Amino acid sequence: MATSIVFSPLVPWTVIAALGLAGLVTIALGLVCGARPVGLSLRTLGFALILGALANPVLLEELRDPLPDVAFLVIDESSSQSVRDRRAQTAEAAAALGAELRALADAGEGAPDFELREIRVGDGGGPVGGARADAGTRLLTALSEAVEDVDADRVAGAILITDGRTHDPDLMAGFPGPVHTVLTGEPGEFDRRLALDSAPAFGLVGEEATITAHVEELGAPSPDGGRLVDLVVSVDGVKVADKVTRVGETVSIPIEIAHGGANVVELTAVPRPGELTDRNNSAVFSVNGVRDRLRVLLVSGEPHPGERTWRNLLKADPSVDLVHFTILRPPAKQDGVPVRELSLIAFPTRELFQEKIGEFDLIIFDRYRRRGVLPTTYLRNISQYVREGGAVLIASGPTFAGVESLARTPLIEVSPVRPTADVITEGYAPEISENGARHPVTAGLDRLAPRPAENGVPGWGRWFRLIDVTQVSGRTLMTGPEEKPLLVLDRVEDGRVAVLASDHAWLWTRGFEGGGPQAEMLRRLAHWLMKEPELEEDALVAEVDGARVSILRRAVEGEPSEVTVEAPSGESVTLPLAEAGPGVWRATFEAAEQGLHRFRSDALTTVAAVGPPAPKEFENPVASPEPLAKLAAETKGSATWLSEEGVPGIRRIREGRSADGRGWVGLWRREAYAVRDVSLSPLAPAWAFMLLAGLLLLGAWRVEGR
Repeated sequence: MATSIVFSPLVPWTVIAALGLAGLVTIALGLVCGARPVGLSLRTLGFALILGALANPVLLEELRDPLPDVAFLVIDESSSQSVRDRRAQTAEAAAALGAELRALADAGEGAPDFELREIRVGDGGGPVGGARADAGTRLLTALSEAVEDVDADRVAGAILITDGRTHDPDLMAGFPGPVHTVLTGEPGEFDRRLALDSAPAFGLVGEEATITAHVEELGAPSPDGGRLVDLVVSVDGVKVADKVTRVGETVSIPIEIAHGGANVVELTAVPRPGELTDRNNSAVFSVNGVRDRLRVLLVSGEPHPGERTWRNLLKADPSVDLVHFTILRPPAKQDGVPVRELSLIAFPTRELFQEKIGEFDLIIFDRYRRRGVLPTTYLRNISQYVREGGAVLIASGPTFAGVESLARTPLIEVSPVRPTADVITEGYAPEISENGARHPVTAGLDRLAPRPAENGVPGWGRWFRLIDVTQVSGRTLMTGPEEKPLLVLDRVEDGRVAVLASDHAWLWTRGFEGGGPQAEMLRRLAHWLMKEPELEEDALVAEVDGARVSILRRAVEGEPSEVTVEAPSGESVTLPLAEAGPGVWRATFEAAEQGLHRFRSDALTTVAAVGPPAPKEFENPVASPEPLAKLAAETKGSATWLSEEGVPGIRRIREGRSADGRGWVGLWRREAYAVRDVSLSPLAPAWAFMLLAGLLLLGAWRVEGR
């Protein structure tokens, strides 16, 4: 029970103030006129009683319930706390401080006068475990959200167990209690960080992209005074270069863009003895390899209905630079027709097939036959061009089975088929083979047919010619009558070769019997030959979406069953692969770490970066009280190193006093309460005040009237 006197005025305070002023004027006149002191005193008391009666003083009695003070114990469990023995320091301090604070909460008799609220903070202010947006440590954000539920006059203070590396130090200005920092780590720690200054997002395949970076020192100087840093450059998980630089010096590093699609580049500074962590010694980024122009040479042996199909397909692709020649007559043919009426320019065979052959990404022979246009030497150059990484597509016609066939040239050395000299001329619907159903060039083509399959017959139009060939290498993706090879693909050393054993693909373009997906089939075929990554038949791909990683494994032969994932820390886990379709297997997992992850399935490897390789947590992992020093000064808090002073004791102190001392930290006693009941009682009736005031004024009149 608490008792106090309050006023409940009968008239507005302005009226009371005006009457008080009038009374003061009257008393002042009395003093000026020489009124007797006794009378003046009685008149003053009378005026005071009148004003008191109008102010109506009442006795306020409150029934109060005391409210417990609230203290916050904030425990930093972010990634930077994994450095060295900080986890153990944190666990020990949290256990000791938590036990002491709970003991204070249980010490009160009856209702507790102290309450502990514990907050555990992971990366980004969220719970520990799993990769998140790179928000860093948000200790004060978590504390601010917790304080919102508590009245400011109940806050006794807060204790933060942390390495001091919070990324929201200015958030808690005006915290209503002392904030104490209990520091993990060691004074005088040393670390180095690799900072990426610039990195291109795109690069031309076959050319170099330049990145710039530098190494900076954090905390104390290097224990051995070394200033040289060894850099290791890797692309797609394979080491490609070494470089030496100095601390603080910007270095430029050229990177060759080896293929289209994502080229994952990792730049690593070799750690020195004494560094806190190597998690900030790497920078990983992806350079998307794009081809400036895919140069395609199309050589048509003679005009035919399918010639325009090839030309239209390749010209419609904006990434393709097409050079097309049609041989209208062989050099030996002499019919008296002027050359100027047959072609605009002479066929530049020497320039194309000897001097500039390496500049083409793909050479297509469309119904080509030997008629003396290309000497054997040039055809041998094409065979060597394939072995060195080039690509050739033979779209054969009837002459492929005859004496003028390309099979009777040095190209046969890289061809996956041999013609039997037979030409089948009957209607048939091309079918996708078992390998073709698993190969990205032909997988799913049946779903693009104009009508559904019936009785095992694909829902597209028929073709009417097939060059009978014998497969000697490679894979058959499409077949004709009696399962004879129709489309055969092969890899020859560093290059690729494809043979389409028919010249009737144009029937699909013309819509014969409903047509078929000719444009999509030929587009995929051409891009596979030009080594587009999304059409690789044996591939391992990892796609990152936040912390979730989706793993795609493609295989034409065999059934891969698992994939091994190696985290940045070196820990490995093996995941089962689930079949998601013909030739496609998938797996997903939630990454528990941020950084570069490596994936391995059979002989295939790939890499993917989950979040930044050096998260914000590790931009500066050196323990320090500086980020929280301003908050500690504003709230009369403190900073204590666990490694030097141990776990501090806790004292309850009066509000406003200094909240720390040798070996202890203080939490304020706020003595807040909640009012359960209120009663108001007048000190005296108003008539009693007025009667007494009247008697005093009458006495003053009598004294002054003598």
